[in-house]
Amino acid sequence: MIRYLIDANCAVYAMDLGNERLKARIAETTAGEIAISVISYAEVAYGTHVGKPPAPEVLEAFVTAIPLLPFDEAAARAYAQLPFKRARFDRLLAAHALSIGATVISNNEADFADVTGLKVENWTI
Repeated sequence: MIRYLIDANCAVYAMDLGNERLKARIAETTAGEIAISVISYAEVAYGTHVGKPPAPEVLEAFVTAIPLLPFDEAAARAYAQLPFKRARFDRLLAAHALSIGATVISNNEADFADVTGLKVENWTI
């Protein structure tokens, strides 16, 4: 059962910035407990496409270890109920997490602070 969705910034930290505390927490999870939403993957993949970290092969290795989770109808319905905010990737990820009852792993907790009922943890500190 998926308990955690890692957001784009923490995924990049885990891949390229070498945050050891984050990597250790990820390693402590059981297979199937953590995933990356296709929403966060799209955000990271776009950065990779325009020359930002991580390198394409690093991103592919990451999603081999941490599976991609499709954004489905339940997530879309949850998104429609959230208050509007310009940071759409964060809103989509929040909706995805709410729809499956997962906790978002993020280094930017404030980005999600106004989403009622969403659980957010920062594994970098």
